[in-house]
Amino acid sequence: MTSIEPELSSTERTRLNRGRHKTRTDRAELYHLLDEGLVCHLGVLVEGTPRVLPTGYGRIDDTLYLHGSTGARSLRELGEVCVTITLLDGIVMARSAFHHSMNHRSAMIFGTPRVVTAPEEHEAALRAITEQLAPGQWDVVRRPDAKETAATRVLALPLTEASVKVRTGPPTGDEVDYDLPVWAGVLPVRTVFDPAITAPDLVHDLPVPEHVTARVTGTAQDVRVRPRGRR
Repeated sequence: MTSIEPELSSTERTRLNRGRHKTRTDRAELYHLLDEGLVCHLGVLVEGTPRVLPTGYGRIDDTLYLHGSTGARSLRELGEVCVTITLLDGIVMARSAFHHSMNHRSAMIFGTPRVVTAPEEHEAALRAITEQLAPGQWDVVRRPDAKETAATRVLALPLTEASVKVRTGPPTGDEVDYDLPVWAGVLPVRTVFDPAITAPDLVHDLPVPEHVTARVTGTAQDVRVRPRGRR
């Protein structure tokens, strides 16, 4: 396995020209952000036309895995791609419209993905993607059969060229704004899970599994299954 430096790469595409103080260079921050997120956006070119696709993902070590139908044009005509993920932590309300902002953690990853063909890696990738969205679910569901596996394309994108940007704290403003009779502050944002809703066509009388209810009670991190590797 190719070794990747603990610090994130600094290239023309990942270097922040504005707001450089928001840059994070520790690769562990990228891993933590990816592990916490649920949805990424995959930017591709299809016949010269840009497309941005929201999709699930999974991470194993220094590789990000994406998946989709083998019939999807967006996954057949791949060259270089850009993947982004954003976690919104708060709406920053200032005294002036210009200084409104968002507290957030975001990542941007560039690279050329490869199509995963090895059966063991293909299965491990699908497990990672499933566990990212639904921790604990892979071990209780029916695994993909041969037909389903053949219909699913998995892409592997190395986390070699990536950047992380973080904004925290209260709003900023100009001196002339501080005397304005306008409230300023931060409205925190967080993702929560409501109680699970059982499918109406469930044949067996089954309670909601513990690994599902754990997300509602806020202990989902305890049941998340992740393949061994660097965090």
